[in-house]
Amino acid sequence: MQSLPFGSVRAALCATSALVRPSLAVLCFTPFFVTAAAAQTAPDLPTVVVQPSLPDGGGASFGAFAPANSAAISGGGAAAAELWSSDSASLITDIPGGATWGAGGVSSLPTVNGMGADRVQVTINSMLFAPACPNQMNPPLSFVNPAMISNMRVYTASSPVSAGGDYTGARVEVAVAPPIFASNGGFITTGGVSGFFRSNGSSYGVNANTTVSNLDTSVAFTGGWARSGDYTAGDGTKIKSTLFQTQNYALSVSKKVQDGLFSIEVGGQAIPYQGYPNQYMDMVDNHSLYINARYEGLFDWGKFEATAFGNRIRHTMGFIEPDKSGDMPMDTQSMDAGYTVKGTIRISAQDLVRIGNELYYNHLDDWWPPVSGSAMMGPDTFVNINNGQRGRVGTFAEWERRWDPAWTTIFGVRNDVVMMNTGDVQGYNAMMYGAEAAAFNAQDRARTDVNFDGSALVRYEADPSSLYELGFARKTRSPNLYERYAWSTNAMAMQMIGWFGDGNGYVGNINLVPEKANTVSFTAAWHDAARKAWEIRVSPYYSYVEDYIDADRCALSGCLANLASNLTTTDNFVYLQFANHDAWLYGVNLDGKLALWDTDTFGQGGFRGNLNFVRGQRTDGINLYHMMPVNATLALDQTFGGWNSSLEVQFVGSKTLVSQVRNELVTSSYALVNLRLGYQWEAVRLDFGIDNLFNQNYDLPLGGANLVNYQAVSMMGTSAVYGYPVAGPGRSFNTRLSVKF
Repeated sequence: MQSLPFGSVRAALCATSALVRPSLAVLCFTPFFVTAAAAQTAPDLPTVVVQPSLPDGGGASFGAFAPANSAAISGGGAAAAELWSSDSASLITDIPGGATWGAGGVSSLPTVNGMGADRVQVTINSMLFAPACPNQMNPPLSFVNPAMISNMRVYTASSPVSAGGDYTGARVEVAVAPPIFASNGGFITTGGVSGFFRSNGSSYGVNANTTVSNLDTSVAFTGGWARSGDYTAGDGTKIKSTLFQTQNYALSVSKKVQDGLFSIEVGGQAIPYQGYPNQYMDMVDNHSLYINARYEGLFDWGKFEATAFGNRIRHTMGFIEPDKSGDMPMDTQSMDAGYTVKGTIRISAQDLVRIGNELYYNHLDDWWPPVSGSAMMGPDTFVNINNGQRGRVGTFAEWERRWDPAWTTIFGVRNDVVMMNTGDVQGYNAMMYGAEAAAFNAQDRARTDVNFDGSALVRYEADPSSLYELGFARKTRSPNLYERYAWSTNAMAMQMIGWFGDGNGYVGNINLVPEKANTVSFTAAWHDAARKAWEIRVSPYYSYVEDYIDADRCALSGCLANLASNLTTTDNFVYLQFANHDAWLYGVNLDGKLALWDTDTFGQGGFRGNLNFVRGQRTDGINLYHMMPVNATLALDQTFGGWNSSLEVQFVGSKTLVSQVRNELVTSSYALVNLRLGYQWEAVRLDFGIDNLFNQNYDLPLGGANLVNYQAVSMMGTSAVYGYPVAGPGRSFNTRLSVKF
């Protein structure tokens, strides 16, 4: 294998665009605003491993095919984000159609083209992490700090079947700590350390990475620690329960074996606390430990890839004083294990066939210990999920053909069998919970879903300056364990279920069926011949989702006992049950760049921008939840010697088309201005930035309901007041120092 800087690879590919393979050509169409931002903040991108070319240098590539509407974020771009965020999911906001559902400071949930949470499947070095919390406080991207990411690739719902199964929105593939090998004999040592400070919330942290390697062996470590207090909104209000502390780490050993590469990695996480302004509970402990083994090899017939992994998570929810108070522990233990095997077989000079099989298994226990002295929360342990099991076996076959230099097609089929079951449950006591628990236990809870997916993609490269791509895919997602098996309609129990941040309560539905998304997308991209002066890309899409897993107002007797007007109220928190409905989504993403000047006096300057629009609704007229309003980012970037700077303006429209069934809150439009300035001197780099320069006061469109700052007092104690969104952070002065060695 050959090791080259990513920037050099991209430049070489773009310079020879007429001859490049289609799977590599897409690198030149990576959203410019992502690569430009990375270049402004971290010009020295990390080394990545590049697979050798096919023996005759022609035909299709052994690498995974990247559709033209996919997006990539480099390690340099991810590390640069450390200046303003410790949340790796926030990187998704820089790709076309990307946004995040607000949650904890390092645990937001990604959404792409209106599809969020479980509909976006995230892998970390090919590992999958199932929800290990009834509020999804520990999503997969919380297990890596931004500075740990070496690259990130995002595939949308119209991607080929080889990009994975059991999702309907997008697939995010994250790589951490790639191997670096010495090109000659002897040992090399590389690495770096960085530290940051952000004034809003008094956030600070450190990250470090190091690699020791010779010609065929590489040992790498990467990790980071971050801490923050509660942040302040633009009007000076402290947004309670936004504090956090987190630590992530990974150690890997990689070995070259002839034309193959074998790696084994161990890693983990420790989060002692993380506040959630839009949840009734906080995270008061989260520990994980994983082991992951991977192999990639080139053979006469093609390429073989295999991964096997295991992961254990121990999670506890409670209250962080003084923003929330009380004693109500909620515990979760989860185990993930699985493997993937994939072969890419060269059939002819123009044809590749990809086949693969994967197994994924999740085991979940969710229990709430009794509260001493409480008649309502005792004397027994509340068993929410007992011996929950979700296993999936997936198999796919895919054919890629390069008909001529202009035309490429990909066709694929996939089958995923999802098997789910859970054991008996119980409430805190028989008087309040006994009847419901007995009814749940009496049911046959085993469910098996046999899901079939397919994809078709046609790419046409009319000339070296244009590309057109039409894609269609059917993607299927089975319910998660909470959607099917959360069982109690007690008010408190329902309010503990739900990763939506809306303040509502949820109960499961054992009769849910998988949702099936039928997505068609089109991408057109144009650029100048040298790909230096300008680029533009437009990607419209449409999805019709059969049996979309949404929610209805709960009409069960327990729900109506919680709130008599539950079926009709429009100005209060409500109680919901997961339910299937047909739905549709459509939208368009536009992004591009324009070089403005290149002089000895002022250096190089350019403009970049993007525009995103999505609309989603059920066929019964109910708007889908958490649809990001129309938004755009415009930026002016400049480099001059070791200096670089960026002036960025983010525009977000008003959110008025909200989910009626959830009583979702509306938000107003706003604009934010961010400044960035950096200087590189040999191995030392200093960055400075001001986020929200004019201290704009605004509400997060996907931030949900603020359940902490606004409280009502009654005979039962205090309770959250309906009608208040979560405000975004006000102005912050940020700085970051990094040193490479």
